[in-house]
Amino acid sequence: MALEAGSNPDEYAAPSQAETWVFFDGEYKRYKDVHLGLMTHALHYGTGCFEGIRAYWNPTQVQLFALLLKPHFKRLRNSAKILQIELPFSDDEMVEATVEILRRNGYREDVYVRPLAFKSAEEIGVRLHNLRSSFAIYTAPFGAYVDVEKGIRCMVSSWRRIDDNAAPARAKVTGIYVNSALAKTEANQNGFEEAIVLTQEGHVSEGSAENIFIVRDRVLVTPPASDNILEGVTRNVIIELASQDLGLKVVERSIDRSELYIADEVFLCGTGAQVSPVLEIDRRTVGDGDMGPITRELQKIYFDVCYGRIEERLDWLTPIY
Repeated sequence: MALEAGSNPDEYAAPSQAETWVFFDGEYKRYKDVHLGLMTHALHYGTGCFEGIRAYWNPTQVQLFALLLKPHFKRLRNSAKILQIELPFSDDEMVEATVEILRRNGYREDVYVRPLAFKSAEEIGVRLHNLRSSFAIYTAPFGAYVDVEKGIRCMVSSWRRIDDNAAPARAKVTGIYVNSALAKTEANQNGFEEAIVLTQEGHVSEGSAENIFIVRDRVLVTPPASDNILEGVTRNVIIELASQDLGLKVVERSIDRSELYIADEVFLCGTGAQVSPVLEIDRRTVGDGDMGPITRELQKIYFDVCYGRIEERLDWLTPIY
């Protein structure tokens, strides 16, 4: 189902998830026709890796823009390498498959794209080698993961960030996300919207599923990869926009917990979270308790890029229609 320019947006109805097109092991299928067995290795042992990609609908241009497809697939390839999963498709082929299923599904709204590589062998036994793997891409409509307008309240979690010597923190591995789920649920059940996790050494690592930045004296500070962060695609975007477009200094260094409390601004970023201002941490107000000016500037320019409103950054986008 292709979208034609001039189509009436009032006539749009999102496809049911069951009827959406997916890409599975080299074939285009309906979501409802893809089935996995109960013995699937990745279900039991977390032996899979994935990506989160967004596509943004611009009604003025009647266009859906997928953001930074190739960098996401490059990171997926790195994650797969760590898990001894050989991706059977090139980055260009995965981009092509993503464009094809988005086009077939005919979305006229913001969409989430989920590529997934996993051990699909139906075998019992903990290992990575000599196991069949599968690759899939599916899509679903997706709005705000957290409140990017009002801001969010965070707590420092009692759960520490997984250490790279225990599991590959820089890779987007399915099994590792139990660490994130524990932290997120702890925060939610204690009345907060999001968690901030520390390394074993007590340095700030990231949110439950987001990278973190603080602002001190108009300098952006973010933890380095060595503090067990996921090497975020959106994090890289923020660093480039801040330094090149806004002329701000960006420093990658370790951040202590108490530094969160005295920061001028704090925000989380990621494909899901986008650019999300943090207004409170551990019941301490961040800054003046509102979205800070640098966060606001970065959020605006980020969304302008995502919706194709900045000509100089159109090469970050893949038009679907």
